[in-house]
Amino acid sequence: MEKNKTKKASVCPVAKKCGGCEFQGMPYAEQLRHKEKRVRILLDSFGKVHPIIGMKDPYHYRNKVHAVFDRDRRGNAISGVYQKGTHKVVPVDSCMIEDQKADEIIVTIRGLLKSFKIKTYDEDTQYGLLRHVLIRRGFSTGEIMVVLVTASPIFPSKNNFVKALRKVHPEITTVVQNINDRGTSMVLGTRDVVLYGKGFIEDKLCGCTFRISAQSFYQVNPVQTEILYQKAIEAAGLTGKETVLDAYCGIGTIGLIAASKAKQVTGVELNKEAVRDAIKNAKRNQTKNITFYCEDAGEFMLKMAAEDQQLDVVFMDPPRSGSSEVFLDCLAKLAPKKVVYVSCNPETLARDLRILKKKGYQMQEAWPVDMFPFCDHIETVVLLSKGEVDSKKIRVEFSLEDMDMSEFQDGATYTQIKDYVLEHSGLKVSNLYISQIKRKCGIGVGKNYNLPKSEDSRQPQCPPEKEKAIREAFKYFGMI
Repeated sequence: MEKNKTKKASVCPVAKKCGGCEFQGMPYAEQLRHKEKRVRILLDSFGKVHPIIGMKDPYHYRNKVHAVFDRDRRGNAISGVYQKGTHKVVPVDSCMIEDQKADEIIVTIRGLLKSFKIKTYDEDTQYGLLRHVLIRRGFSTGEIMVVLVTASPIFPSKNNFVKALRKVHPEITTVVQNINDRGTSMVLGTRDVVLYGKGFIEDKLCGCTFRISAQSFYQVNPVQTEILYQKAIEAAGLTGKETVLDAYCGIGTIGLIAASKAKQVTGVELNKEAVRDAIKNAKRNQTKNITFYCEDAGEFMLKMAAEDQQLDVVFMDPPRSGSSEVFLDCLAKLAPKKVVYVSCNPETLARDLRILKKKGYQMQEAWPVDMFPFCDHIETVVLLSKGEVDSKKIRVEFSLEDMDMSEFQDGATYTQIKDYVLEHSGLKVSNLYISQIKRKCGIGVGKNYNLPKSEDSRQPQCPPEKEKAIREAFKYFGMI
């Protein structure tokens, strides 16, 4: 089975041009090992990291598919993806990680353009109508939404176009025209016009039903999302007595799933459209113990702290850039007993954990989840709690002379630094090199690495490229 998967992973005809699947051609088991190691290097110093949770079938998992429309040199319509790091369109008819039905619908749309005399949009001349097509499919419901992103609200023969599309694909349940007349790289504009159906789809997740509109944020891998959110709820240890805050709540997914196990849930989100969907989702699920607010989550927490309100658990699911220090300051002032951090970027997660550690929170456990097979992104659920130590109940005896105290300072051990350098630069460094750079940076080292001056001249000196890599590791671990 693994052999077949390896073969399938290596034959994508546009792999090199697209660049979207960084692990193209790598056996899935090896992908998981690589991702787990990356998380361990970054998080092992904070607490326990569990083995990564992978997929049984890592293909065609994306329930949201985006296609860019353009023209080739001959003027023929093409559709596909932007080449990584560029605005050059790579033609794609099928993708190994995208929903297959969505790919089929996109090919059909492209085929209909000529007969309806619809021109694709050209970014240079800003001429043409169709810019993008976005397709969302409910994993459990099978409902399909087609979003046609146009440069103008004027869509000639739009009703006939929709009829022709649905004649080929009657499984489509709604069609929306999104108008994006801005000369930017943003995919969606702010205005939606429903051309067919109810204008949204529904999907079920962890026992709840969610309304998903054209601009809603909804995780793209439904199979792993169930695992991710279940793990987040389990980590919180809800018993039905807790007051919970769902920060960055979006359309209310985590908060609504947690509501059945909590006393009271509050969701906070700055996006008005998302809050509107969240309120409708609460009504759809007949959830009475949840309230949503359209506010900045940090400012909302400050108001709660000023009113001396108590929170047991905060769920936070920030974007790839991570949280802001302002938000984390507000979180610390509110001082919930537990924080469940759902991250989509282990590097920014590690950065935020260092900040939270200084504010009295300790990472208890972390669970990496592979939401994006063949891509380098990783989701991680982290449980943090207030680090309270009763010195009267703990007694530790040790001899300072027998220990290298450099292992006990804020930062990382020699092994963790070596692993990080090897992972990110491919270079192997020794304890001696690390201790040399520590001294250069003013970081204390243990007696084992403070060599007599008479022996210094005989020791090899750390090469510049390895010094640079070690310094990068120090920065990641917050040592400099």
